[in-house]
Amino acid sequence: MKNLIIASTSTVFGLGYLEYLLPTLKDHFKNASTILFIPYARPGGISHDDYTAKVAEAFAKIEKKVVGLHTFENPVEAIEKAEGIFTGGGNTFLLVKQLYWHKVLLPLKEVLQSGTPYLGCSAGSNITGLTMETTNDMPIVYPPSFQTLAMVPFNINPHYLDPVEGSTHMGETRETRINEFHSFNTQPVLGLREGSWLEVRGSKITLKGSLTARLFRQNQQPIELEPNSDLSNLS
Repeated sequence: MKNLIIASTSTVFGLGYLEYLLPTLKDHFKNASTILFIPYARPGGISHDDYTAKVAEAFAKIEKKVVGLHTFENPVEAIEKAEGIFTGGGNTFLLVKQLYWHKVLLPLKEVLQSGTPYLGCSAGSNITGLTMETTNDMPIVYPPSFQTLAMVPFNINPHYLDPVEGSTHMGETRETRINEFHSFNTQPVLGLREGSWLEVRGSKITLKGSLTARLFRQNQQPIELEPNSDLSNLS
């Protein structure tokens, strides 16, 4: 039975790292004393150790210990034995390359399907979709595949941004880029705004937070989904 929190971001404006999610995470990881952290995305080039320390500081507020996956000689075994798992944000291309390189993508998928509680933020959320192709990140490295965990039957665009009314910016909007994706791909894309998250419990997928999410389907007008919408049948 899948048990996931798929969050658009780790940090919302005016609050500390993971602060807005801590009450939810306290319940989500209630049966885990230690969280296995996957630091591979390395936002801003931060080291694995420094990234893990940042995460450990946040989880200490709900009395959880954090260990980095990079510290294990056998990362597959660490994944298989984890009480709870968190994949942080950063660069999705780098994250996916490292998951394949360390041969942990398939073991991660298997334990999540079996019920190990998981938190993903940003890049860590992007990989829960069918593919990583709706990431916002620069391709700084080349992963062997864009196929990811497929924990939900659609793609996710974290940090979804709406066009700013009155802006003089004439470049591509996020919606434009998602429409380009749909020129070649059929799966739906969920634009997940910052401060929103998906709660996955078994086969049920629910939009959480106070904001709507924007749903894009190939050859259809996008629609807004209200908080607490059931996305279980979205495919």
